[in-house]
Amino acid sequence: MEKGEEPQNQKDMGEKERLFDLLIHDLTSPLSIVSTSANNLLHKIERYGPITDQQRRVLERILRNSRKAQSLVQEMIEVLRSKEGLFQKELFPIEETLMESILEVLEVTASDEVETLCRIESQEEFKKFLEVQGIFIEVTGKYCHHPFCHDQKKVQQILRNLMSNAMKYRQKRIDLSVSGEGDLLIFVKDDGRGIPQRDQEIIFQRFVRLNDKKNAESPGIGLGLAGVRTLVEAMGGEIKVESREGFGTRFMVRIPPLNLKPR
Repeated sequence: MEKGEEPQNQKDMGEKERLFDLLIHDLTSPLSIVSTSANNLLHKIERYGPITDQQRRVLERILRNSRKAQSLVQEMIEVLRSKEGLFQKELFPIEETLMESILEVLEVTASDEVETLCRIESQEEFKKFLEVQGIFIEVTGKYCHHPFCHDQKKVQQILRNLMSNAMKYRQKRIDLSVSGEGDLLIFVKDDGRGIPQRDQEIIFQRFVRLNDKKNAESPGIGLGLAGVRTLVEAMGGEIKVESREGFGTRFMVRIPPLNLKPR
């Protein structure tokens, strides 16, 4: 290699990052147009005319999913921001953030249940309804009653991606627990087929999807867990995985809180 010449793997990584930036930029405008158009059809009847109940339900789903796509683009931006150490320090309730993350995941995997869940006001009723779907939630420790201090969008993104991953590979049940007295501790366990020991490190690499015939049709391009690890490590935390073939998988995340500067 000539003096001053950039290694090929660094060149490839730089090219991928530039393509990623271009993708984020080019997706922003069309997604905004879709979201605004669906919203106008729903709420500007005097301009666009009345719609039937069936049309309203379809438009509402288009609007929800266009906003979901916008949030995915925002996720990519948040990962890039985290690499630069950019965080929005704020106090926020963990349990509400957890519920929002679950709703976003179910919007993709079980949209009919989301409409029912959105009408439930009690957190206890919310949890009971989820248990019928095989999703069991437990929040204990300090953050059961006190807010956590960090970047809420990034914590919600971590929860959403871990939950989405568990939904893809579970058989019947997911257990999600949050605890901690200082650092925030998140545990997400599924009862799926498990991950072979040889693959437990590569699952955190970009664009990696395990060769699993049973789940060959599962959506995804292999960016979720890679993004989670990038976020967690940028936040000063750590992520670990425990898994055995035939015995499911458990992800463990630790996130230290940020201290709000006194005014």
